[in-house]
Amino acid sequence: MKTNRLRNLIFLALCCDLGLFSKRLIAPAANVITDFLRIPGGIGTSFSLMFLIVAAELVPRFGCGALMGAVQSILALSLGMTGSMGALAPIGYIVPGIIIDCIFYISRKTGTHNSGSMVLANMLSAASAGLTANLIVFHLRGPVLALYVTVALLSGALCGCLAVSLSRRLRPILRAESVKFIKKPAEENVQTATAVIPQPKA
Repeated sequence: MKTNRLRNLIFLALCCDLGLFSKRLIAPAANVITDFLRIPGGIGTSFSLMFLIVAAELVPRFGCGALMGAVQSILALSLGMTGSMGALAPIGYIVPGIIIDCIFYISRKTGTHNSGSMVLANMLSAASAGLTANLIVFHLRGPVLALYVTVALLSGALCGCLAVSLSRRLRPILRAESVKFIKKPAEENVQTATAVIPQPKA
């Protein structure tokens, strides 16, 4: 059990790192689109949140999203990757994590959890990140704000579909590793018991 828990924590940490640094990797391509639309962003955030969606799907524990958002905010502050939000950047990381947790919790509690829940979580968490940034920094209004949120929702839907595909590919691998960790201690216990029990003489 402890080994399985450690494996989950390592996987969550990996998704946090991938989510944080992938945003910087696709920023040049995303900026081409957002600069053309005259909006501050939204596409890179949706891609970044995709990794949190995958982690929350494969490690079904309430609070995973908020925890990963908090870890990302600490990393962003320590590495100077806060962007235009500055010291208030943790809010922009934690709020989408809470949205992911809430959507997954409600869908699992009501028995309606499926791939659509992942897409919806990616869409709404991306929109919440955009609205949080707008409230703190950008102060957009009217049609520009509507376009900003729409881009966040559309890119969130696309990245949500990618998250569904990625989680389906990773799930068998994580399950195989879990079975391996469970079987190994069991085999060791059997061998130990066999060695302790005296064998009958012929």
